[in-house]
Amino acid sequence: MSAAADMTADRRLKLAVRRCFLCCRIYFVVTLGGFGPAAADTVFPGHNWVEASPTSQGVDAAKLTVAVEYLKANAGRDGVRELVIVRHGRLIWSGDNIDHRHGVWSCTKSFTSTVLGLLLEDGKCALDSPAAQWAPALRPHYSGVTLRHLTTMTSGYRAVGDEPRGDYRHGPSSTPFQPAPQPLFAPPGSQYAYWDSAMNLFGLVLTRLAGEPLEALFRRRVAAPIGMTNWSWGEYAKENGLVINGGSGNGDKHVFITARDLARFGLLFLNRGRWNGRQLLSERWIDQATRVQVPADMPWAQPESRIDGRGCYGCNWWVNGTTAGGQRKWPRAPASAFAALGHNNNKCVVIPDWQMVIVRLGLDQKDRVITDESFDRFLAKVGEAIRSRPPDSASSGP
Repeated sequence: MSAAADMTADRRLKLAVRRCFLCCRIYFVVTLGGFGPAAADTVFPGHNWVEASPTSQGVDAAKLTVAVEYLKANAGRDGVRELVIVRHGRLIWSGDNIDHRHGVWSCTKSFTSTVLGLLLEDGKCALDSPAAQWAPALRPHYSGVTLRHLTTMTSGYRAVGDEPRGDYRHGPSSTPFQPAPQPLFAPPGSQYAYWDSAMNLFGLVLTRLAGEPLEALFRRRVAAPIGMTNWSWGEYAKENGLVINGGSGNGDKHVFITARDLARFGLLFLNRGRWNGRQLLSERWIDQATRVQVPADMPWAQPESRIDGRGCYGCNWWVNGTTAGGQRKWPRAPASAFAALGHNNNKCVVIPDWQMVIVRLGLDQKDRVITDESFDRFLAKVGEAIRSRPPDSASSGP
């Protein structure tokens, strides 16, 4: 080979290497939003969160402000006062009321299923264990209901006092532990129905299974290790002196928590159950709980409720899957996103592709509902703030 040919080959090799590097760079800019701290550089809060500028974490501060202002304009009266945005474990935006503790309604359900995940990992049950094993009153009419059915809202369970078709206009039963002889549907697993009586029964089942209150187990195994200190779990009932915490979030028996502490829970799930070197929840459970478990084509038992989880419901987590309507729950957000959602615009959203946790809490009392459409537009604006950061300016630390 001549010297000229050798130099040409060398230039081609260098060009190929540069192209490969450029492709890798583009990939990381698109998926992780720049060369700010990546997942491996995630920090975990101690007593306090590490605070950082949006810019230092690869987010355009001005465009993030636009996103926050949009959410404020489309939220209820509490606006963004209880908004927390975390990227790479660092607090990059927070409202002025993120230490206000109050109930978060159906976000409670994600806490309930986390207790199930702990009990599964301990070998105390299986997803397909019959619930009647711990609630014998189910045997006459609900012997086929499993823990899987309860955590995916496909049990068909109806309590004495519930409307025959799960009509939410009169609310769920005040006696959720008393099974009604006529289920919402049969057999279990054949339809979807978002129903709080079934979740409160689930709380009873898990309490008996654990042999202790859900709050005590969650506090010891999850809350204390991740530094959640400003929270509690409402007491639904007592059985032989044993507290049964509310499994659903209704009746003022929900989890009470601050936005600052709820973001810790979201960060734990973002890191697939691992916290500062400790595996507190199994990766297997995190993956299962935050994947779609309810097929989009499954029949819906209660269309009058308007709470449709078909194609976007996991194990008491909402997932950005393809709904029965044929589009994702939040079309402009990454498919990896999942969330704990509750009444009054309470949300804890985890977005692995962006290494981000967004918590928005409030007591809006229905004066303005943050719809999926408006929240999707907010997420689109957050995504634009991430994508628009020039890679070089996003490379600095906090």
